[in-house]
Amino acid sequence: MDKNSAASDDQGNLGVLVGDVVRFSKTIGETDVYLFAGITGDFASNHVNEQSMREAGFRGRIAHGALLVGYMSACSTKMAEKAAQKSQAGIPLSLGFDRIRFLKAVYLGTTVHLEYEIKRLENAKRRAHAEITVRDDADDLVAIAHHIMQWTN
Repeated sequence: MDKNSAASDDQGNLGVLVGDVVRFSKTIGETDVYLFAGITGDFASNHVNEQSMREAGFRGRIAHGALLVGYMSACSTKMAEKAAQKSQAGIPLSLGFDRIRFLKAVYLGTTVHLEYEIKRLENAKRRAHAEITVRDDADDLVAIAHHIMQWTN
């Protein structure tokens, strides 16, 4: 069975194939971090206190890991929109993110580049599994995750 043969069975085509990719890039600015801190209540000094971070030996403040997960969600939305354009299989929703790892600090002013790739389909369960990579502007891997998308009627 080739990698795309599972894309369509008696449950219908979900509108995605193994190997489908979407990308998202964003420069993380001070406004992003402060608004996110305000929404979540996470005002930890590593996010909002430049002097404290420099005294601790860092280059400066770092973005919230959960903010990166929000950007991962933006990728899943792009894939869901792509699927909806190709199929009437229902509404693709996020079932969840697994195995999220933050591998390197992301400093304010860094541009992050996310890639969301469909790796496996479970048509009988109406699910797609994707791997997400987040790289910084030096092309270093800074975060990874696994995402599961579930189609509903």
